[in-house]
Amino acid sequence: MHRADHHPSRRAFLDVSGVALAAGLVAGCSPQPARSDRPDSSAAAPLAKVAATGRHQAGIALPRSAQRNLLAVVADLGAEVAPGPLLAELGEAVRALTAGSDPQLLGLAPGDLTVTVGVGPRLVRTAGATLPGAADLPRFSRERIAPQARGGDLLLQICASDALLLPVVAAALLDRAGDRVRERWRQSGRRGTEVPVADGLTAPRNLLGFIDGIVGPHTTAEQERDLWLAGPPAVAGGTLAVLRRMELDLTRFAALSVAEQEAVFGRRRDSGVPLSGGTVASGPQLAAKTPDGRYLVPVDAHVRRANPTAVGVGHMLRRSYSTDEPLGLLFVSFQNDLRTFTATLTRMDASDALLPFTTTTASATFLILPGFDQRHPLGSRLFG
Repeated sequence: MHRADHHPSRRAFLDVSGVALAAGLVAGCSPQPARSDRPDSSAAAPLAKVAATGRHQAGIALPRSAQRNLLAVVADLGAEVAPGPLLAELGEAVRALTAGSDPQLLGLAPGDLTVTVGVGPRLVRTAGATLPGAADLPRFSRERIAPQARGGDLLLQICASDALLLPVVAAALLDRAGDRVRERWRQSGRRGTEVPVADGLTAPRNLLGFIDGIVGPHTTAEQERDLWLAGPPAVAGGTLAVLRRMELDLTRFAALSVAEQEAVFGRRRDSGVPLSGGTVASGPQLAAKTPDGRYLVPVDAHVRRANPTAVGVGHMLRRSYSTDEPLGLLFVSFQNDLRTFTATLTRMDASDALLPFTTTTASATFLILPGFDQRHPLGSRLFG
């Protein structure tokens, strides 16, 4: 994470080559073999580009399987900065970067790069105090959050299969914003091995060894119901994001037996199948009991405490990433009602066997702006 007093500027771009090299080493890049005149038939095919424009921003439901690497940058706008022109410029930069036409890519192919832009509650309230996204996240238990790591005006979520792209794209976007923004915090992460959970749907393993993000609004109908904002017109097609960076007590969790770990989650560790049976995609049968009257899914299991039906809320779409520094998880969820998250975490706070292994060190919520195109710049419906 960068220091809180970091001021993004054009100077930041000059350091990007060293940062990109470091990112490549972390990602496990190996020396390139000597060139050969013969074509390399084993070379991976170019990744399909993800369109930056449309009804919704990319990086949420598209691509369907989230890219392996993420960098989230949270920043504040200067007090006198008008958000409309800045967002429009960032949208143009996103289009150029994802198309591969921006020279600040340093010759890197964009592949499946996506950049998702959100605005924080303070900016949303300037457009309307009752708009979705105008409310701040409440505070919860098990938080150890420095002031600089709580909230923020601007989110840049950068995702790509190529880890080298992340710092390069962040530097280009912050260079475009110049002195109009001040960075608060940033966090990089990567997804574990993807495991098939249903037809055409995969989910990754997290640092605790369990499959993460099985439940969610995956079909178009489910996403229209629980993910995308239907209105008012200024925000229609957008969604609400929650970011929570959590440290995990990996050592203490690993000391549990496999059966104890499975009781914490309420799922089998190897397969992801609920303890109540079925398949990995099956919903847990919360009423199912053993012959002697014990619940198959323990009363404090995570899948029970966070179950949308039990909470009485819709589903979240999660695109969470494991982190090295700190060792833990960057939880990212998208939903069209902030209560989907807040009510769920409130119920988990009361009794969830997973929470004692977590400490939240950063927290923010953002209105993810509706999609954009050449005729309708990013953010123009809200700040036009």
